[in-house]
Amino acid sequence: MKLNPGFEKNSVGELVSENYVFAAVLHYFGISFYQYPTDSLEKVCRKHKVNPQQLVAELEAWAEQKDPSVEDLYLNPIELLVAYLKKKHYYFVRQELPFLSNMVSGITADSKYVSLMADLKIMFPMFVEDFIHHIHEEESRMFKRIELLQDIEDGNFRTQDALVILEKDPIRLLADQHEIHDDEMQGIRQLTKDYFLDEDAPLTMRVLYHELQNFEKELSIHAKIEDELLFPKAVQLEVEALRKIRKQIQTN
Repeated sequence: MKLNPGFEKNSVGELVSENYVFAAVLHYFGISFYQYPTDSLEKVCRKHKVNPQQLVAELEAWAEQKDPSVEDLYLNPIELLVAYLKKKHYYFVRQELPFLSNMVSGITADSKYVSLMADLKIMFPMFVEDFIHHIHEEESRMFKRIELLQDIEDGNFRTQDALVILEKDPIRLLADQHEIHDDEMQGIRQLTKDYFLDEDAPLTMRVLYHELQNFEKELSIHAKIEDELLFPKAVQLEVEALRKIRKQIQTN
């Protein structure tokens, strides 16, 4: 996003309207864009003791961020894939969800959207709670399982202990359970009629729907990486570890 000289004189509403990402950057600095739609950025920054140039630097940094492609991730060993997924979990929980929750709870809706926002204020916190539970479960079960497989591969367990571990909670079952969570935002999508808005919808609703839709896209990509890369790699690692352990037992 290129800003013209004197951009700080523009209203927050104008800047966000030009680029919705600006709303997320403002939130990063503790500023809710919907509270200052007509105030100049300069005035808002002064109130929050933020240098406007810091906002621009952060905005440019966000623009340069690029996730690795699925092809790049495929070429990496499983431990790097797990590290990437953990990093995304952290980003979801510490940045994206608080930003979305802030908008859902803080936006004062026009009469046309009062009923919808009332429903969303009930539904979204439930979604967040379920989603965070899903992340914790995935990290405590799936990621820990992969760490155990690597420890077995490195010879850090006695043969019989390794066999007991390998035959309990196989990756395949964890993968089947994971697929149940692959469309977690279905309820929100139905409530918002697939994020449909009239052309005259207010900026607050346009930003909210845009960010909800973006988050759903990110979750879809995230689930695809787990289903198509992580689980097959983990299953392969488990099969190989089980083959080696059984061969050791037969040899002994």
